[in-house]
Amino acid sequence: MRIMDRLLTAGFRHNSRRLTRFARPQPSETLPPPDTSRQYMLYLHVPFCTVLCPFCSFHRVCFEEQKTVRYFRTLRQEIRMAHEAGYRFKDVYVGGGTPTVMPAELAETLELLRRLSPIESISIETNPDDLRPEVMSRMRDSGVTRVSVGIQSLDDELLKQMDRYEKYGSAAEVMRRLELADGFFETLNADMIFNLPYQDEQSLLSDIHQLTNELGVSQVTFYPLMSAASTMRKMRKTMGEVDFDREGHMYRLILDALPDTYQASSAWCFNRERGTVDEYIIENEEYLGLGSGAMSYLEGVLYSSTFSLNHYNRQVEGGNFGISRRQPLTRRDRLRYFMLMNLFGLSLDKAVAEARYPGFFWRLAPEILGLKLMGAVRDEGDRLVLTRYGM
Repeated sequence: MRIMDRLLTAGFRHNSRRLTRFARPQPSETLPPPDTSRQYMLYLHVPFCTVLCPFCSFHRVCFEEQKTVRYFRTLRQEIRMAHEAGYRFKDVYVGGGTPTVMPAELAETLELLRRLSPIESISIETNPDDLRPEVMSRMRDSGVTRVSVGIQSLDDELLKQMDRYEKYGSAAEVMRRLELADGFFETLNADMIFNLPYQDEQSLLSDIHQLTNELGVSQVTFYPLMSAASTMRKMRKTMGEVDFDREGHMYRLILDALPDTYQASSAWCFNRERGTVDEYIIENEEYLGLGSGAMSYLEGVLYSSTFSLNHYNRQVEGGNFGISRRQPLTRRDRLRYFMLMNLFGLSLDKAVAEARYPGFFWRLAPEILGLKLMGAVRDEGDRLVLTRYGM
């Protein structure tokens, strides 16, 4: 399957670049009016970090208190603008960066959201050094239901290569902090990375054992190491060359090593308890993103907010959203996106797909046939289900 894996990877990466490059961007400073009969998922981006990890390709900048305070103030103004435009939210995800870099500012932002919308769940990202009782209590009181902790690895040598050991502590210290945070939230998720350059099988298996058998975290997510042109040079210098041909093998090791008590809720996320929600809330096809560097997907159009903090502050303070670019998707791309997001969540309900996009299955007949022939999905009558190879 290795040749097929390579062909599929090349194809998906090509389409991803095509859709997110904004090669022929259409300037935009506004959003479409919302459907007032529904509640949306909201993504907030907080780009500040005290340590810029060499592998991370997300929009992030070095933390400065004055700059961060202004940013949170601007973000709250943009939230009010979205409310005034008619948007209401049910689920909130706050990513970064490190959203908890200033807990009081984040708490004020979340409390504003809860006053404006009937929020049911709030998920935030954090790093191990913020798993302190005073921070966790503040987040819980602000309505946070899920905390996702960026651990990446429990191998001290790998943590040093990622510039995380000095700032966030040894693997033993990280485990101790995870124990202290247990019980504060409905879900405590451990974010891990696999296929790091010097990560061997034993290191990966040790990570799985410590988190699931020893600690028993309620949720663990394994991300493959991702690359971007902007970070590849630094990553090679500090972490070594990445062998992407190992990725499938490492992933299969994870599936084999996870205890039976952990069940997949998506291709990357595994839960110890039923009903646990992960960050990929599959039923929310559309979402609004606020903050510098955030993406939105509304009515078949991708929107990108400006990646310049100064531009973002000026736009929102001037009464405009931080949106700077829009990229309409073709009808076929919209259907492909819907299919892949649902399959990432392990299955595609045929009736739901047809109701959302009439003619869905004949329009995507070649793609679906290809997935079946590869053994990536199996047809169970009312739904297409992702197989182990499909995962």
